[in-house]
Amino acid sequence: MKVFKIQENGINMVWKVADTGCVRLLHFSALPFDERTIVDEYEEQGFKLLELEAAGYDRPDERHGTKYIVTAPGYRMQYADHKDYRNETGRKLEITTQDQESGLQAVNHFQFFDGIAVVRCWCEVSNMGKETQTIQYVSTFNLNGVEKEGLLSRDEKIRIGVVHNSWQRELLLQEYTLPEVGLQNSQVNIPIRSSKAFELTNTGNWSTKHYLPMGYISNTETGSMLFWQIEHNGSWHSEISDLTNHLYLQISGPTDIHSHWHKELKPGESFTTVPAGVGAVTGDLGAMAKELTSYRRAIRRKNKDNEKLAVIFNDYMNCLWADPTTEKEFPLIDAAAKAGCEYFCIDAGWYADGFWWDEVGEWLPSDKRFPGGIKEVIDYIRSKGMIPGLWLELEVMGIKCPMVEKMPENAFFHRFGKRVYDRSRYQLDFRQPEVIAHANSVIDRLVNEYGVGYIKMDYNIEPGVGTEVDAESAGEGLLEHERAYLAWLDGIFKKYPDLIIENCSSGGLRMDYAMLSRYSIQSTSDQEDYRYYATIAANAPLGVAMEQAAVWSYPKSGADEEETIFNMVNALLLRVHQSGHLAEITDVQKELVKEALDFYKTIRDDIKTAYPYWPLGTSHYDDNWSALALNAGKKQYLSVWRRGGSDTQTIPLPQLKGRNVKVRCAYPQNRPVSYLWNEEAGTLSVKLETAPCARTFEIECTED
Repeated sequence: MKVFKIQENGINMVWKVADTGCVRLLHFSALPFDERTIVDEYEEQGFKLLELEAAGYDRPDERHGTKYIVTAPGYRMQYADHKDYRNETGRKLEITTQDQESGLQAVNHFQFFDGIAVVRCWCEVSNMGKETQTIQYVSTFNLNGVEKEGLLSRDEKIRIGVVHNSWQRELLLQEYTLPEVGLQNSQVNIPIRSSKAFELTNTGNWSTKHYLPMGYISNTETGSMLFWQIEHNGSWHSEISDLTNHLYLQISGPTDIHSHWHKELKPGESFTTVPAGVGAVTGDLGAMAKELTSYRRAIRRKNKDNEKLAVIFNDYMNCLWADPTTEKEFPLIDAAAKAGCEYFCIDAGWYADGFWWDEVGEWLPSDKRFPGGIKEVIDYIRSKGMIPGLWLELEVMGIKCPMVEKMPENAFFHRFGKRVYDRSRYQLDFRQPEVIAHANSVIDRLVNEYGVGYIKMDYNIEPGVGTEVDAESAGEGLLEHERAYLAWLDGIFKKYPDLIIENCSSGGLRMDYAMLSRYSIQSTSDQEDYRYYATIAANAPLGVAMEQAAVWSYPKSGADEEETIFNMVNALLLRVHQSGHLAEITDVQKELVKEALDFYKTIRDDIKTAYPYWPLGTSHYDDNWSALALNAGKKQYLSVWRRGGSDTQTIPLPQLKGRNVKVRCAYPQNRPVSYLWNEEAGTLSVKLETAPCARTFEIECTED
């Protein structure tokens, strides 16, 4: 028996090679390991490093429902070797296990990042035997005993955090107790054999249509928190349940049961799971968000956009609504330039004379919409000092697109021998060279011929579990397509490193860090009501680093001053995605928009290095008051929204308690607001006399 202990970046990790040869992950936490929390061999046998399911193998125990526990040959994988070394990122641990009967070998990777309490995990499975093996499940990360610290029952102390997501209702955090998710166990140390698992799962190409691929398990007794994000742009799975008297977390990419995935490994072949970031902290949600934000910044592509935080105007939301013409664009371009926008994106509709939904795919500009050619409008954007952009939905082809007949049949997703349809669109398969050639030609034309420097890459269909073309399973076809799409993106950014491509999927329905490790900016929503958007904006840093989180601000013609201010406050601590018909609003509204953008440009250097926290907790749509704060060192920024209720709110800022600070209402500077800093209590009282109403404050620490 050998026990290995790691202390790195605030994470305590303990793993063991048992006398049987099995590898057990005993501990992964911000707290030190207490051996007494695992009482006997029965409990310890549930602390497996890896779950691996292959077809044709028996298990020594029942799996209990759809839970991926006691997998075979996973339960009998034996220790073979391990490496513990440092690379340019930080410490790296690799643990190799193998099964003699199947010939399967697995390497579990744990990549640490210096100074960040998050580990990137993945597993590589290889067939070292003589027969083909059909893999049905591989865990990316598997940890039992997530509840084991403390004296209280797990029902009393454990909370599960889930970020619900949907079209126009993105980024809604909800906490649950174990009884609320059907895992009640009020008695301590009473053996339970349960078929119930709390599952967070996505199946299909919209990776975040139900949930963000992340979550946390917090222990309210010890103040510790385990959190994770799955970095995949398609099907993924996570489950929390009970095993050998403990509570486990298991995360993975696609699975056989949930997403029609299996993979045939011939002798000598390998398969690598999707990666996930797993972290551990003591503290509140802000402590978790700080580590996640640092990690997200560490794993993404280095790019100028996340350094500059340029102000983008897009003509869609509460503006042209996908009906652009030269006549409509010119006054908008003038107004956007005067307001201080730095990019101007022409949204959907530029490629069709009329209704365009089922004809997309050629991406050639409409002569009817742009009689002088779209280049005339693009050149006009540049003449006003802005960089031009265009909308694309490059992964699909409308069923009436002339190019459909020119593409080979295997360019499209197929199920049951037929093309997959969704909303009069076909899904293109990025594994196919003809699709890559088509996509490259479109990007080359937009960049080299039209002079585009910004692309809004949208995606508005859901093609289901995958494709059976050139794949052993539909889920495998989808997984390989998604990986091919990411590889294509890598090639585009290598060719055009300064090109900004926005990740949009009917708003925020692919808000994952497989995509966001490439894309520099993420559409957070298509929410059309600025009052509801406040909740999405306030919660955005849960899922996306602030400098990547694009939030619409769209003051409407005829809106009053406070509505306009509220709109602008929504975006000020994130990325400004300006819209609204700026040419038709009043002069006072124009002044308020320009004031906001001018202020934004003075703080964007702080935003890109700041960390978020939520003084009033995360926002819900029925909250009267919401708040988002950014800690940028000597300065902190606070956006406050009031949608109803009492006109005064006390906002706790405990990290500033007892400190001498200077508070000012930074935006707007000359509109009614009352506020009072209480140094002894560490609170800021804010009075907003109308509703809806919003303000952004700058708080400067005047002492070290």
